[in-house]
Amino acid sequence: MITVSEAQNLCLALVRPLPIEQVPLTRASRRVLASDVKAGRAQPPFAASAMDGYALRSQDVQPGAVLRVVGEAAAGHAWHGQINTGEALRIFTGAPVPLGADRVVIQEDVRRTGDRITLGDKLDKSLNIRAQGADFASDYMLTAPRRLGPSELALLAAMNAQHIPVTRKPEVAIIATGDELVMPGEDPRDDQIIASNLFALKAMIESVGGQVRLLPIARDTEASLMTVYDMAMGADLIVTIGGASVGDHDLVAEVAARFGLKQSFYKIAMRPGKPLIAGAFADGTPYLGLPGNPVSAIVCGHLFLLPMLRAMLGLTDVLPPLLHATLTAAVDGNGPRAHYMRARLTDGPSGREVGAFDRQDSSLLTVLSEANALLIRPPHDGPRGKGEMVEVLPLAD
Repeated sequence: MITVSEAQNLCLALVRPLPIEQVPLTRASRRVLASDVKAGRAQPPFAASAMDGYALRSQDVQPGAVLRVVGEAAAGHAWHGQINTGEALRIFTGAPVPLGADRVVIQEDVRRTGDRITLGDKLDKSLNIRAQGADFASDYMLTAPRRLGPSELALLAAMNAQHIPVTRKPEVAIIATGDELVMPGEDPRDDQIIASNLFALKAMIESVGGQVRLLPIARDTEASLMTVYDMAMGADLIVTIGGASVGDHDLVAEVAARFGLKQSFYKIAMRPGKPLIAGAFADGTPYLGLPGNPVSAIVCGHLFLLPMLRAMLGLTDVLPPLLHATLTAAVDGNGPRAHYMRARLTDGPSGREVGAFDRQDSSLLTVLSEANALLIRPPHDGPRGKGEMVEVLPLAD
């Protein structure tokens, strides 16, 4: 058995960033920027008033000074004259500052009578002008790779970018295997269970920007597996759930070999999730064979599947983020395999705190639904007391 870290490296070695496609800005949300984008103009593209008030020359700013109002400018409506000594322009937030003016006195510091203003005794010292390019210059580059959230979309819009280069979404074919499985809404026999893993993994894949092809459940026969594998071909990544152990009915790897699967590894020194397979088919398509137990499949999804997808999207920081927290209760010593314990991470008076759930069986979805983190116990780690620092992996909602 290999370590989790070794398995992650081998999984990532199977994948490469997918090709680039251009999408409209309106469809770029949560996509991954694949190449740098250059601004089409500076922001702001002109010196702009930061306040409602009067634009004038700094040398005219004296308490009690009287100035003549020569015009008005609003956002989107520039005034095209020049401000001379003794003159002022009525100006509103966002409007271009006219030639000759280098200061905006806020309207609260001014008294106006007709076309004359009188400056107050206590003047705001700020210039109240946003300089041209104060946010970004005309040669500003938004660098890739990065996931595009609301802030990045607003920035791209301000840069006047209309079509955005993004990495193509990975298509993931998911195959649940086993005679014991039925889909939700069906009428299971007494010896059958619902295929729950499919829906957790589908949601996880979509959360990082992939798209899912849910295939029919493959039964525990070579013919059924051959049919569903054939349907999966053409996807960017093929994922199976279950059938990866060594029982008489576990045929997943055996049938995959007929499609040219070359395994990178089988079995990891971790729990839950020891019976994990990774490799590539003859055409280079990467493959990940997840355990069948629900918690095992989902934990392995966080540790191996999602990093593979992030790498396919062109991201570089692909492994799940790890945090440190103090234990709220003691935990026993660990055995020879890394243990990813379902846990609850909270903010305590002195920082992050974490407590493991008492029940850690890999079939318990109720416990996983209450967990928001995995408490990581390294192999052969000794007992840990309350208040000791441990490593945790947060689980995204």
